[in-house]
Amino acid sequence: MKKRIWISGAFGFLLSLHLSAQDAGVVKYASTITASDLEKHLTYLASDELEGRNTGDKGQKMAAEYLVEFYKGLGLAGPVDGSYLQKFNLVSVSYPVVSLTVGKQKLVNNEDFVFLGDGDLKKATKAELVFLGLASEENMKKVDVKGKLVGLWAIGARSQTVIEDIMKAGAAGIVIVTMEGQANFDRIANRYKSLSGSGRLGFEEPTKQEPVFLVSSDKMAALFDTPVETLKEAAKNNPESIKAQKAGYLVKKQNKVVPTENVMAYLEGTDKKEEVLVISSHYDHVGINSKGEINNGADDDGSGTVSVMEIAEAFVVAAKEGKKPRRSVLFLNVTGEEKGLLGSEYYSNNPVFPLANTVNNINIDMVGRIDYEYQNAENKDYVYVIGSEMLSSHLKVINEYNNITYTNLILDYRYDAADDPNRFYYRSDHYNFAKHNIPVIFFFNGVHDDYHQPTDTVEKIEFPLMTKRAKLIFHTAWDLANRAERTPVNGTNDR
Repeated sequence: MKKRIWISGAFGFLLSLHLSAQDAGVVKYASTITASDLEKHLTYLASDELEGRNTGDKGQKMAAEYLVEFYKGLGLAGPVDGSYLQKFNLVSVSYPVVSLTVGKQKLVNNEDFVFLGDGDLKKATKAELVFLGLASEENMKKVDVKGKLVGLWAIGARSQTVIEDIMKAGAAGIVIVTMEGQANFDRIANRYKSLSGSGRLGFEEPTKQEPVFLVSSDKMAALFDTPVETLKEAAKNNPESIKAQKAGYLVKKQNKVVPTENVMAYLEGTDKKEEVLVISSHYDHVGINSKGEINNGADDDGSGTVSVMEIAEAFVVAAKEGKKPRRSVLFLNVTGEEKGLLGSEYYSNNPVFPLANTVNNINIDMVGRIDYEYQNAENKDYVYVIGSEMLSSHLKVINEYNNITYTNLILDYRYDAADDPNRFYYRSDHYNFAKHNIPVIFFFNGVHDDYHQPTDTVEKIEFPLMTKRAKLIFHTAWDLANRAERTPVNGTNDR
């Protein structure tokens, strides 16, 4: 708290001087970012014609073409051997046959359970379903998991870590509970049902015989013919008291190659052109749902994508007036974010410019709306800022200075906490730069009722506020691209 008060005091002093500190030329370039231009681009990218921009589908590729033509029109360079596209292949993994039987209960996929694991079996496999409960050392001594389907009560635990530990102990597979309440499970099951036709997108990997079945707490209790509260108590200290059940399962796997592409445009700098600032957004979304409704993705992340476009134009206007940035700038619109940050992962593993020369990543994901926290606030001119002091303490200060000097938004850091239950720091493309120790700053407007829904449409975008947010990002980017020294890496990515 003391540190926050000190910063406020320091910047209060700067605020009193901000009129004289403004650079008239930079204000002029920022003024090219307009609500009308943002709306024009977003009206196309979030239109029904693009069918929700699902990774690898026609609409995503139409969006890529639109971005390429825009960057060409600006005169920016295509940095991939003259191309604006970084092409790569993903694999769509589907499981056309998944079955699970416990006792006489034949469970229904994406209703009674959700298949989370991997596997490809020639025939149905029989196994004993045992209850382990919590994956503690004490419980592991009481329950033999080798060759068994293992019932895990993993509420509050890191499920992926628990799954890995149990499989290493010799389990044949896992039936897992990660949340209480049937309604919470049903939401996940409905999401998986809507995605089941397209499969899971990812990078090609060898098949692991790791069948993992997610069930609700109520269903787990029914499988063991035990009340939920009894099962929950047994999970802690006496899992051996729960009677094992006979079970059988079958998993068949199918792979399909899905070509996709990141879009990028490059503005070469002057005396520090070997150093590169990356400004990113993801231009994909989640496509069409199981009811045939289009998820237009106006806010997520059409808003970030058109902001990158307008920021690029502001840099180009400056360059044409003889004000090229000292550092080079890469405008990067990635694909596959909704499938697991795949496009940015591919770029960070296959960078067009060396990561050692990449000074910062500014990432923009959802900057067009007002969320639950601010919908009734008197002052709605806010933006959430995440990760800005994780790796470089300078980055946060630079952004705050530019905000005070030019835009005067509320910079809200509530989601920057290490224990943020939403885990937003991990959930957008900046993370694939941060994990390589590149200082990042992530701009975000928070979630709302239309998040990942067909109702995330253009008419709900707050264009004047979005314009102000984009101008702040431009000013911060301009500062980072032109300052004498790159921001030092004086922190640790310890999340």
